[in-house]
Amino acid sequence: MRRFDLDTCEEIILTITRNKTRSLLTAFGVFWGIFMLVALMGGTKGVQDLMAKQFVGFATNSGFMGTNQTSKAYKGFQQGRFWELTNTDVERVRRSVPEIEVVTPNITKWGIDMVYNENKTSGTLKGLYPIYAKIEEPQISMGRYINDMDIINRRKVCVLGSRIFESLFPDKSNPCGKYIEVSGIYYQVIGVNMAAGNMSVQGQAETSIIIPFSTMQQNYNFGDKIQMLSFTVKKGYSVSEVQKKVESVIKRAHNVHPDDKQAVISVNAEAMFGMMDNLFSGIEVLGWMVGLGTLLAGAIGVSNIMMVTVKERTTEIGIRRAIGARPNDILSQILTESMVLTIIAGMSGISFAVFLLNIVEEALSSPTSAAHFQISFWGAIGACVLLLILGLLAGLAPAFRAMAIKPIEAIRDE
Repeated sequence: MRRFDLDTCEEIILTITRNKTRSLLTAFGVFWGIFMLVALMGGTKGVQDLMAKQFVGFATNSGFMGTNQTSKAYKGFQQGRFWELTNTDVERVRRSVPEIEVVTPNITKWGIDMVYNENKTSGTLKGLYPIYAKIEEPQISMGRYINDMDIINRRKVCVLGSRIFESLFPDKSNPCGKYIEVSGIYYQVIGVNMAAGNMSVQGQAETSIIIPFSTMQQNYNFGDKIQMLSFTVKKGYSVSEVQKKVESVIKRAHNVHPDDKQAVISVNAEAMFGMMDNLFSGIEVLGWMVGLGTLLAGAIGVSNIMMVTVKERTTEIGIRRAIGARPNDILSQILTESMVLTIIAGMSGISFAVFLLNIVEEALSSPTSAAHFQISFWGAIGACVLLLILGLLAGLAPAFRAMAIKPIEAIRDE
């Protein structure tokens, strides 16, 4: 076994620096390949974290249904008819579709003016039931969420979204117990919802005020009308299949043609989350393909350069063989030079990628959307192992060629 000592290190450095330009260009291929691989992996993870923050607290097994103008005539009703959901539809769906875990109605009004003392803003007003928290989980930082007694007594109470709270109470004081004016009606603040994210139904949580559903119907003359049904399905059932049953029940009750797809507006959160998962899986696979392809090209470059180096050192290798160097010594020497060049270039690529990812992470970080633009610990270990393997493979062909050199022929060629 060839001893790895100071002389060996000096020899490797001398060999690599003998032609600096050629060594740098060769190392750049490995550097760029591992840089692309780590940067793409870290970037993909960071974007996944950012998207996950937008969907946090939202039930992935949920579906939503609203009404639209009919496009087909049915049972004496002409096409183009406008129809609406009612309170009785909630119980009808709950009774007719046993696969449903939670079903609750929604009402929303947009562009509502909100005032507290001299502070004004505008946002979305939502009428909800307490059970809606199982679909879109609130993050109550002050006070409480709406409860069943608020529904029963039609209380004029409200829960503020984070941006509404910041606009109406810029000093960040506790608003609970105070009254704000919403479109001419005064509501007592009972809580602040700090939930954040772009995944929401009928308006983002940050810019919304939540009031009891019954209060919403009474104060804004909705009667028994509702705008949307929200539901979750039990474990083991598909939202897509359950959604079809819900639509069938509702269409039958309101004399809507069973095949009228335009008459119903449906949102399938499960399908949306599935699309996002598939998208990120595809991006991750693409990242690996691009990174590994570039890295492989760099390794081939290292192998070619080592072949040229072996050709240039034919006489040197022949003299070593003549004075007693064994084939294994020559093999070890060439492989070591190849691995050193690959590892130095590769570790530089990893370090540079991590440095840039750290800058991106700091630039995009915020209290509500922190994301980690870094590869995992095991991902870094895997990249290092990959470098060792590629360095070894890149040196095999040149090393075997060097082993095949015969002392007499090498000296004669010179």
